[in-house]
Amino acid sequence: MTKENTHQSSTPPTQGGERVSQGLAGVRRAAQARKGEKFTALLHHLTTGLLRDSFFALKRQAAPGVDGVTWQEYEAGVEDRITDLHSRVHRGAYRAQPSRRVYIPKADGRQRPLGIAALEDKIVQQAVVTILNQIYEVDFRGFSYGSRPGRSQHQALDALVVGIERKQVNWVLDADIRGFFDNVDHEWMLRFLQHRIADRRILRLIQKWLKAGVSEDGIWSETKVGTPQGAVASPLLANIYLHYVFDLWVEAWRKKCASGHVIVVRYVDDTVMGFEHREEAERFLRDLGERMRKFGLELHPDKTRLIEFGRHAERNRKQRGEKKPESFDFLGFTHLCGKTRKQGRFMVLRKTAGKRMRAKLRQIKQLVLARKHDPVQQTGEWLRSVVQGYFNYHAVPGNGRSMGKFREQVARYWRLALRRRSQKSRMTWDRFRPLAQRWIPVQRVLHPFPRERFDATHPR
Repeated sequence: MTKENTHQSSTPPTQGGERVSQGLAGVRRAAQARKGEKFTALLHHLTTGLLRDSFFALKRQAAPGVDGVTWQEYEAGVEDRITDLHSRVHRGAYRAQPSRRVYIPKADGRQRPLGIAALEDKIVQQAVVTILNQIYEVDFRGFSYGSRPGRSQHQALDALVVGIERKQVNWVLDADIRGFFDNVDHEWMLRFLQHRIADRRILRLIQKWLKAGVSEDGIWSETKVGTPQGAVASPLLANIYLHYVFDLWVEAWRKKCASGHVIVVRYVDDTVMGFEHREEAERFLRDLGERMRKFGLELHPDKTRLIEFGRHAERNRKQRGEKKPESFDFLGFTHLCGKTRKQGRFMVLRKTAGKRMRAKLRQIKQLVLARKHDPVQQTGEWLRSVVQGYFNYHAVPGNGRSMGKFREQVARYWRLALRRRSQKSRMTWDRFRPLAQRWIPVQRVLHPFPRERFDATHPR
């Protein structure tokens, strides 16, 4: 349930565009028509209807914050609660509560801190995000994909592959910001917001969330920098921060300093860039480090890498007597230089990142062993859901071998759990295979080739 808090909740009635209120539609039109205009009156768009929609858009099973209130408990008498919350927000009596600090394991064995907000804070944050999206979705650049309505990880992956294959990319920069969410400067954050937001009541709400602090084991601590990773508003605030720190700056740098092709794909704080010339890539990396330091950020020295990658990388490295081109990871996939089977043309190959698959398999092994005494059908239905969910994300063209290994290992763990039911277990492979065939989905490609989906999404 903790992981339910790591993703920004979406509000389908507003993101789909069909039920956006006339007022919010007007905000979007004004933001589109007047790119430099500041919005002085936005809080009146935070209505009881928007708060209600925001509540029903939240994850039902998410872990509670410091208030201990679950979604189901709040739903009882929700109308009166929403009316009271609306009143408190508009008369200035609303107070943000500290986030509850929890930790979830990362693929590399370390712990990632999450901040779980109180339920009413989530509701108000979701409503404010819906309002601000009408402005910033007009401003954000096309190469920014993370935590935006109507954009997905697979669209970012498609854009990266198409950019590398169609542009003259010979060098790839995989840039990682060290502890980004923990180091967002509050003063700079408010300055950036004030470029477009002049409604002091909205700004005060955001300040309350930034300054609310965190509670860990019942002990409150102040937060002078950072925005809690896991808060509903954090992805939007992160995108606004990086829009001014990175996106606008990289556009200007590309026009002013680059003579060759430069491609950019950013997913929140995870960025991959492609360069035609090595000298420009190295210069950009130096300039980027200086730019980040100016705004209280730092590139991770171990995770930020500049590698030779592209259509000529294998040939050039072979001529110099070097090994095959290095690979890089992005959004759960390892990207490698490859060739098409028939024509032998360059293409980007993708397979599930090893550390991600190992982490998922470790989790499944623990859970399936804990279920060893459950009815076979019950465990089978659960495994089918888990494996299919994994395939729904990773079943891209060219990744069949990795998915096959994943399915095979899941089957081994389930058979191991069934054998541990009893010391006299007779669960041989011949007995087990019918169970695996019935309950564990077989891998198959579920996504089109990147260029096909990219061209359909961008018909130009």
